Amino acid sequence: MSADSTRPAYRAGFACFVGRPNAGKSTLTNAMVGQKIAITSNKPQTTRHIIRAVLHRPDSQLVLVDTPGLHRPRTLLGERLNDLVRQTWSEVDVIGLCIPADEPIGRGDRFITGELAELKATVLAVVTKTDLVDKKRLAEQLLAVSELGEFAEVVPVSAVAGHQVDTLVEVMTRYLPESPQLYPDDMLTEEPEQVLVGELIREAALEGVRDELPHSIAVVVEEMIPEGRLTKIYADLYVERSSQKAIVIGHRGSRLKAVGTAARRQIEELLGTRVYLDLHVRVAKDWQRDPKQLRKLGF
Repeated sequence: MSADSTRPAYRAGFACFVGRPNAGKSTLTNAMVGQKIAITSNKPQTTRHIIRAVLHRPDSQLVLVDTPGLHRPRTLLGERLNDLVRQTWSEVDVIGLCIPADEPIGRGDRFITGELAELKATVLAVVTKTDLVDKKRLAEQLLAVSELGEFAEVVPVSAVAGHQVDTLVEVMTRYLPESPQLYPDDMLTEEPEQVLVGELIREAALEGVRDELPHSIAVVVEEMIPEGRLTKIYADLYVERSSQKAIVIGHRGSRLKAVGTAARRQIEELLGTRVYLDLHVRVAKDWQRDPKQLRKLGF
């Protein structure tokens, strides 16, 4: 018997988190990867691009795929996002259904559980935000979740407190197929930098904007020009109406300036260089309902 045969087989595969908006999916992805890759915001429906984060371990590689939340679509953009979600679900090995510990199980959770039952992937239930409840409430929620559907395992976790995050990685990895490595060691994400930069700008633009705006902002990074230790970035923020443009720009440009400052800090951290950021707000009338505009804006 060779020395090698006692070592566990190398596993590699794809996993994603699903759940209704605000169930803590992106925050959990970031906690697992240890750096900010998926955009997090307290507005539902903020994730639009599929961002893959790669977790490298000695005996495995877990590739996290970030999907938008599944929701009842009201626009063409909404329908496209839902198609994207279902397509992703059918291609992954492990799915973690995220259900917050501090909210009762609702219709949305039941709807998604029903959709997942059709798939061949291993489905785990992940009870998120455990730092927000006491032990008794958590025990009740774990019981309620285990009765919701057929899950391979139920794992409680708090991304914010860092509680059980490593355990969740272990559990997800256990259900991956035996496979050679899928990505090189130094790869953390497959998304081009331009997309990540656009997402960071969008996140900054969403922060503190009144509730009518979350879906109406799209960001297109027109140019990224590295010049030595400085990167020049030219980006356009698209909204659907002139009234929204006024909100994003703010009184005498104060709002847009704050967006630029916040985004620049995050982008400098991502790129590791100083950043010059040139932002313009443009109106693309009703872009969410117009196939031509959607294509132009990358959907």
